[in-house]
Amino acid sequence: MTAGSSKPERRPDGAALVIAAILAGLAAIIFWQTSQMRLPPIQQRVGPTVFPYVIASGLVLLAIGTVVSAMRGSFPERSKDDYTPIFWIVGGLIGQILLLSTAGFSIGTGVLFAFTAKAFGRGPLWQTIPIGTVFAFAVWFIFAKGLQLSLPAGALERLLTTGTPF
Repeated sequence: MTAGSSKPERRPDGAALVIAAILAGLAAIIFWQTSQMRLPPIQQRVGPTVFPYVIASGLVLLAIGTVVSAMRGSFPERSKDDYTPIFWIVGGLIGQILLLSTAGFSIGTGVLFAFTAKAFGRGPLWQTIPIGTVFAFAVWFIFAKGLQLSLPAGALERLLTTGTPF
């Protein structure tokens, strides 16, 4: 602290420096992996390595900017984290993973939808689970029947498409 200053000096933001290190690490991995690509000799200047190098360069620039901002102390003070919404979303993901193979896509994804809605402060579960299940069934129907892609089918999907849940 200087003698004439009324503001205390801010230390570099440690969290921002960690983020900058992660960005630089990702850039280094992309540069290294791209340099290891085996390419046939071609005459074109734009090949499959151009965009990974562009992305890695952008990550390096972001890392540098983050370090500069961290050293200046220009990041705003962070508020205290509330972990309850994170637990709801993680719980929904775990529920979906557990339900996909047994209950099917619609019910599993409906649970994920409801838990995520609860994390964002929307509606009770008894209301959001059916809404999410209806939306998820529409997605399942479009993908499974319209696009002929394979998504896990449970009793609900079999009941509504074939008339029998088994």
